[in-house]
Amino acid sequence: MMTDALLPVFQRAAMVFDHGEGAWLTTTEGERYLDFGAGIAVNALGYSHPYLIAALERQGRKLWHLSNVYRIPEGERLARRLTAACFADVAFFANSGAEANECAIKIARRHHAAAGRPERWRVLTFAGAFHGRTLATMAAGGNPKYLAGFGPAVDGFDQCPPEDMAAVRAAIGPETAAIMIEPVQGEGGIRPMSHAFLRDLRALCDEQGLLLILDEIQCGIGRTGQLFAHQAAGIAPDIMSLAKGLGGGFPIGACLATRHAAHGMVPGAHGSTFGGNPLAVAVANAVLDVVHDDGFLADVRRKGTLARGLIEDVAMRHPRVVVQVRGCGLMLGIKTTCPSTTLVEALRREARVLTIAAGDNVTRVLPPLVVSDAEIASFAERLDRTLVGLGDANVISDFNEVQESGAPGRTRTSKPCGGRF
Repeated sequence: MMTDALLPVFQRAAMVFDHGEGAWLTTTEGERYLDFGAGIAVNALGYSHPYLIAALERQGRKLWHLSNVYRIPEGERLARRLTAACFADVAFFANSGAEANECAIKIARRHHAAAGRPERWRVLTFAGAFHGRTLATMAAGGNPKYLAGFGPAVDGFDQCPPEDMAAVRAAIGPETAAIMIEPVQGEGGIRPMSHAFLRDLRALCDEQGLLLILDEIQCGIGRTGQLFAHQAAGIAPDIMSLAKGLGGGFPIGACLATRHAAHGMVPGAHGSTFGGNPLAVAVANAVLDVVHDDGFLADVRRKGTLARGLIEDVAMRHPRVVVQVRGCGLMLGIKTTCPSTTLVEALRREARVLTIAAGDNVTRVLPPLVVSDAEIASFAERLDRTLVGLGDANVISDFNEVQESGAPGRTRTSKPCGGRF
């Protein structure tokens, strides 16, 4: 039974899920759905993972919450493990990706202020980005749809198109403090940034004395087959934000930074009541235990290759509907000539498969990292049946519009994990 007591900001599907296991969700009516959305890349280890349940129960019998005025040993351990696995020296724990990005922005601004350059406070971001729903992170993303009706956008952000170094250089001014980018845009339509572009941004930041912020909230924690997506490009940022898969479903965000980047963050400069509480960090440590296990990330890469190949095979049978398959690892996108919401709803209604709509007419395919080969094959079969059911006739007008705009009408694919992710 639906209620009007909730703020009506979500368009929720009618079904009610009761429990889940692995990559499957079961409704209160007993209907099973194959979940290839994973709570928007959050349920990295699927549902009811026994190791995560054990960690949560064990910590739940000890301490749920402590103020950050006291030491939290599991949080210290999580910080050590995350920083040891990447470029960073220090970590701050929050409750969400938006909060992690707020921390990243504050670190960048404070870095320059503490170095005697308070005029450097603006952050350069990119079209198609999504960095969160707070006033500042909405402004960083720059999407008019999210900004409309909330008054003047928070100042301090400049935007330019991705993959355009000339535009980036032109946008940098004496007030620029940092460049902020997702290695793979998620909400923007599974748009990978090329390795070359990321390397050029790193070199430009070094040249101009800017900080490079990488938003890995959706693409981090093994989603692309690397622990962190940027590692495939052979670069290191100064600051990185994490969330989603880090807690395997338990709310936690993290902002990692080098000690140099964070030198202005002194006691009182930032804080969080719930961030890094004992329950959250206990579960996140359990997620890392699994992801760090021998062969886990290699298997994600293998399954990503399998999934992409099967989806491309399906796409070739529906060239008037599917324009492009793109992404890397288990972060894949299907660009169609019909609205992505049409495909998402058809998959849910006709095939009992859950996916996520994104920008650029892209349907996101984000299964749990523990998905099986058989489940990947089942998804491909259900996708094929759904595309047949939609019928090419239903998308001809959209297809023609795509043709007239100069976009390709035949299926093509982006390069997986090479020059591009």
